[in-house]
Amino acid sequence: MIAQVIVDVAAYPVDRPFDYAVPEEWQALVEAGCRVKVPFGPRNVLGFITALKEETDVPQGKLKPLSQLLDIEPVLTGEMLQLAQWMTRHTLCFEIDALQVMLPSALRAKYEKTIHLSGPLADLPAELQNLFGNKSSIPYKKVEVAGFLKSLKYSIEQGTVQIKTVVKQQGQVKAVRKLEILDDEVKLQQIAADIPKRAKKQVMVAEWMVDHKGEVFTPEELCQTLNITTAVLNALIEKGAAKYIQEEVYRDPFTKNAVKTKPLALTDEQEVALQQILTAMKNKLPTTFLLHGITGSGKTEVYLQAIQSTLEKGKEAIVLVPEISLTPQMSERFRSRFGELVAVLHSGLSKGEKYDEWRKIQRGEVKVVVGARSAVFAPFTNVGLFILDEEHESTYKQEDSPRYHAREVAIWRSEFHQCPVILGSATPSLESFARAKKHVYTLLTLKKRAMQQSLPTVEIIDMREQLKNGNRSMFSEELAEAIRIRLEKKEQMVLFLNRRGFSSFVLCRDCGTVVQCKNCDISMTYHRSQEKLKCHYCGYEEQVPHECPECQSEHIRFFGTGTQKVESEIYKFFPEARVLRMDVDTTRQKGSHERILDAFGRGEADILLGTQMIAKGLDFPNITLVGVLSADTSLNLPDFRAAERTFQLLTQVSGRAGRHDKPGEVFIQTYTPEHYAIELSKEQDYEPFYMQEMQMRQRFAYPPYYFVVLIQVTHEDVLMAAEYAGKAVDWLRMQLSQNVGIIGPTAASISRVQNRYRYQCLIKYKKEPNLTATLQQLIRMYRTDWVKKGIQLTVDLDPSSI
Repeated sequence: MIAQVIVDVAAYPVDRPFDYAVPEEWQALVEAGCRVKVPFGPRNVLGFITALKEETDVPQGKLKPLSQLLDIEPVLTGEMLQLAQWMTRHTLCFEIDALQVMLPSALRAKYEKTIHLSGPLADLPAELQNLFGNKSSIPYKKVEVAGFLKSLKYSIEQGTVQIKTVVKQQGQVKAVRKLEILDDEVKLQQIAADIPKRAKKQVMVAEWMVDHKGEVFTPEELCQTLNITTAVLNALIEKGAAKYIQEEVYRDPFTKNAVKTKPLALTDEQEVALQQILTAMKNKLPTTFLLHGITGSGKTEVYLQAIQSTLEKGKEAIVLVPEISLTPQMSERFRSRFGELVAVLHSGLSKGEKYDEWRKIQRGEVKVVVGARSAVFAPFTNVGLFILDEEHESTYKQEDSPRYHAREVAIWRSEFHQCPVILGSATPSLESFARAKKHVYTLLTLKKRAMQQSLPTVEIIDMREQLKNGNRSMFSEELAEAIRIRLEKKEQMVLFLNRRGFSSFVLCRDCGTVVQCKNCDISMTYHRSQEKLKCHYCGYEEQVPHECPECQSEHIRFFGTGTQKVESEIYKFFPEARVLRMDVDTTRQKGSHERILDAFGRGEADILLGTQMIAKGLDFPNITLVGVLSADTSLNLPDFRAAERTFQLLTQVSGRAGRHDKPGEVFIQTYTPEHYAIELSKEQDYEPFYMQEMQMRQRFAYPPYYFVVLIQVTHEDVLMAAEYAGKAVDWLRMQLSQNVGIIGPTAASISRVQNRYRYQCLIKYKKEPNLTATLQQLIRMYRTDWVKKGIQLTVDLDPSSI
């Protein structure tokens, strides 16, 4: 029997299956989808069996056997193996990358180099003898850290040591020590009778064990229940009355218990939407529904009742949410309805928690998965429904290889399982809405709020007028007054600013120098809490300078505004306000999203201040005011989706106010109130914005009228980056038809990141049958030749931003 194996080496020449012989004793065990260790060159590597066959083209004697079988049951289903091949073609990635992305990081391989003694210890140089001591093998890192690599090389040449690579799995099963009582009543009675009468405690426990034969307890439980010490317990274990066992337990990713809830009565609009989804389910149609409902229209209740119906049919459901901050709130809602049948998957879990949740799903112990982008690969085998909440969010697109979009993966899987997909949003992406208009997707609309509340009133404030009137603070007079009123009324509010840190940049007033990151062409952001300047691209940090690095002037000032600065300003203007800040800096710790939102829900703060992570999904009855401190932050980005993102963000954040019985009010502060994205967000009416934005897209030839491909070339030398970007563009122009537009190459908007210069070009096309083959050829040229010169080339077939 021959196994076809994709090996864990992301390199162009090995991006194909390799044949390995399956040893006799494993032939009944191996299946496609199992992980194995295989000899590859001088070392063992992890691999995935993608197929089994009886014949091979490899000459006799050259065929190597599998060295280890890691799984008896496959970790990847047949569906996942097909999906990996589809992703390889559609995202132009290595097949191993597509296979790896489907598994939790705990199941990925960890390679450890070890040095083994293969000759007498006395033949080694003295420094290595000391490191080995009386051991026969030591970690390679130990020698590296000690700085004895020269001695090591000499010893390898002499044949006294060998380097071996060990493949280890990163995640481990969590087990607890428990006590299993003997399942033999007669023997237990005999043990009880043989214990001397003076050992009263032992006799009492032995007699108690007779009534609990075969049961399993933790040692702590027994000692507490019977009021005994571990010494008594150990004495009985020695006599054979019980034994210690290791029992597997799952790590609990939830920090609190969910309170059971019942389905709510649906509005007429919700009922119509739900019935269409149920009809598609009943007829096993892989229909993609776009559920377009204004904020607060009850989209989540439609999801919940559709899932209820899915579970009643004995099937499973996958629910995706865009932000990790939404996962605790969403998972709580789903657990309140479906209890222990819910698992969660997102990056905020530890490796072990992810591994346990993934195994629960694989074993069929849960029926609903709630998670971020990667949860779309949950290993269910009988899926009845896929849901993408806030489907317009760019976080559904993976930014590194494989560059998949969770929406496209969900649609592919829905066709495999013959089940519907629901894409839900108050502000759908233009591509999705255009597809719905062309009946590629089925449009479901919720125009009214579920509890019949009116939408919040929105006021747009021109900050240019505020400046003219002498108001230089970051709060307009109207917003400051509204905050005061809410503080008096003991109502809550959300303040939104999509920029973290204290100041956007540090500038010398004498020579005009802006302190920049030493690795990237971007200004450093001042973070006051740590008195540091940080680069938000590469993570580089340095202390705040007290004088200009160029002219040594002391006239250094902080400009621009971040969430930290807003927080300090709030305390200055409203000293009585209690503020919770929610941004990347305050949510680094595990569970911090949940803690902040829970504290706000309990009324421990008046103001929730944050970046885009607070813009969507939040539902608190006491929020009556939303303030957008600068609507221009996302509007001025050099990206064709800037207006769309701004409109979506403003509409989403406005929808946090007045969701229950108290009316809501929204203030949007801007320096460009005449821009259509800001004007139209006032009415929270999506269609007029869609019409206007579509005109702009058509005029400038952008999606959804055209497809775009982003090609980026980077190198540590700016001239090399520019030269090879030029070569790529020249070659593409020769290969592609006249109907294809190629813009560039130009320097990226941030021309240097992590000491690599970035050049890019944009391909625009409507139809180009030759495109995929041409791009594959370009990647082949890059992987065989350019990569040796230090060039890095990336191809993104559907970039979320440029």
